[in-house]
Amino acid sequence: MDEENLFAKMRAQRDWERARQAAILEEILGAFSPGSVDLLSFEDVKRRLRLGQKNYKGLQDIEISRIRGSVGRYRDFTRTFLPRREDLRERWQRVDAVAVSRGYLPIEVYQVGEAYFVLDGNHRVSVARQNGASTIQAHVWEFPTPAGLSAQADLDELLIKAEYADFLEHTRLDETQPDLDIQFTAPGHYRELEYQIALYRQVLEKIDGEPISYPEAAAAWYEMIYTPAVQIIQQRGILKRFPGRTEADLFIWVWQHHKELKARGIASLSQAADEVARASSPLRRLWERFTGWLRRGRR
Repeated sequence: MDEENLFAKMRAQRDWERARQAAILEEILGAFSPGSVDLLSFEDVKRRLRLGQKNYKGLQDIEISRIRGSVGRYRDFTRTFLPRREDLRERWQRVDAVAVSRGYLPIEVYQVGEAYFVLDGNHRVSVARQNGASTIQAHVWEFPTPAGLSAQADLDELLIKAEYADFLEHTRLDETQPDLDIQFTAPGHYRELEYQIALYRQVLEKIDGEPISYPEAAAAWYEMIYTPAVQIIQQRGILKRFPGRTEADLFIWVWQHHKELKARGIASLSQAADEVARASSPLRRLWERFTGWLRRGRR
């Protein structure tokens, strides 16, 4: 192996280790944050937005920051395209090792509004982003934006609206709860609420000894579970620690970690909310220090 190839291999190993460390920390912090670290699934987006036929738009330079998801490998990388699994190492390092001398072959993406989804080239996107690239060449197939929606609209906003419409259709909470206010800042959470309601429905049917409708269970869940939890969040002032987030975001976060917290002796949602408030600040400072170290390491 000549000196140049040896150097490229060593650099690729170093880059991989940094990328994996960053991915691990991103996922750890994701457990203490209302936001999601997951890439979006294109198939889920396609179904939610009822996308039609695609059109080839040619070879273009696209912004890596606008790549929001993947067609088939959305579980392999974080939302910032950091590698989540150790078995990605060999291919990732191989792509990185040849990037300096040969660059990156064009990737293939689907475009929905202002967002892109990787059809082919997930590793190339991950390596390019880790190495500080802001753009990458891509063959682009565009899906026309559904009627009534702006092509410039934020993808998360479109998905949230579609999910909320489905949620209301299933639960009818807009009919039974005039003060309804469940707003999320990231997609995917309304399905989690529907799962909670389904579980609560089973509990109510076991208690009452007779079947109840899903909308009836949803109304009971809203009054007995969701509203008291949100009142606790309001009383603790937790929302102030998370600018840009909503009470619904924090409700999901607390609920997702309730089982874990119960194992540590924190049984009530009130105690869980206090634990959430205490955990947020130091982890945010740790993230800032770690990302600063990564930036310095690339210089």
